[in-house]
Amino acid sequence: MMTELQFRDRAEASLTRLKKSLYSAEENAGIEVEDQAGALQIAFEDGTRFVVSPNAPVRQIWISALTTSFKLDWSDDAEEFLLSKTGESLRPLMSRLINQQLGEEAVKLE
Repeated sequence: MMTELQFRDRAEASLTRLKKSLYSAEENAGIEVEDQAGALQIAFEDGTRFVVSPNAPVRQIWISALTTSFKLDWSDDAEEFLLSKTGESLRPLMSRLINQQLGEEAVKLE
């Protein structure tokens, strides 16, 4: 089982990579990204907000988007956080959710 320290290290690394990808996509996609105390907020021009945050007690990264909560678990095999329902990792999942919100394929986070 993953310790809290291991979780925090893995979550921080994953969120840092996501944040860099989101910052690169910001201008072209019409989104605004803010890092607020370790949680990322993605704001859209229509006022919609997505929130991506680590949840240490359950060792998951949670995404609140499209009126749904997505909970990603660490995969030792993939060495990243995955949404078990679809097998998507954090950045491809965020690409899909942002594009769904925008109604166009404007973002591909890598």
